[in-house]
Amino acid sequence: MDRTARQQLAEHMAGEVTMSDEPGATLRKWREEFDVTGAALAEALDVSPSVVSDYESGRRDSPGIGVVRRFVEGLLDIDEARGGDRLRQFARVLSAGFESDIVHDLREYPATVPLRRFYSAVEAREVAGTGGGGPSRLAGHTVINSIQAISRLSSEEFYRLYGQSTNRALVFTDVTRGEGPLVALRVVTPTPTAVVLHGLSEEELWEHAPRLANADGYSLAVTEEPLDSMLAALRDLPSGGG
Repeated sequence: MDRTARQQLAEHMAGEVTMSDEPGATLRKWREEFDVTGAALAEALDVSPSVVSDYESGRRDSPGIGVVRRFVEGLLDIDEARGGDRLRQFARVLSAGFESDIVHDLREYPATVPLRRFYSAVEAREVAGTGGGGPSRLAGHTVINSIQAISRLSSEEFYRLYGQSTNRALVFTDVTRGEGPLVALRVVTPTPTAVVLHGLSEEELWEHAPRLANADGYSLAVTEEPLDSMLAALRDLPSGGG
């Protein structure tokens, strides 16, 4: 792992915690993002699990910079020992200039995931398919705030949302009808395997959306699952298998 990238990510994480109105909750968010249990982090920090729990729940005073640094370094050390998967993902988002209000989540899977399993995990309903011509499995996903992405990203930056593979699901949040992100996708090639519009029903969907999806060859789905629940489901999404 590039030490500069690690340092950049560490500073980003520590800054987010120290500037948060709820630093304990932000510590917990990062631990969960790295898929590290409280017990595993406590062991790495050589403290009892109750210490980690107390900081995350706010039962202890707001953590000072020394505590925050230990938490952050502990998470990064654990991830590097596992191969650095989370570190690479977050570092790639940061190096591309994406802030957390644009990209909620960007992941690559160690093994491809069936598209139907992905839809099931996020409670999505497909409204247009690929006609059997597109991939039926995904190599990753990106969850994007549609308004921020469309208004702030160049076409080159938008393409970087694909991560390592275009065989992925792009999930757009903060959507009203879906017109904006679907039109924006028309100027970015290649297209993703699947697009999920978050926060609207089939009845609220832009009437031309299914036709655009069919013309451009990707699967289109909608979901009304709450954002936090959807992100949690994606963290738990199993990889590989049938």
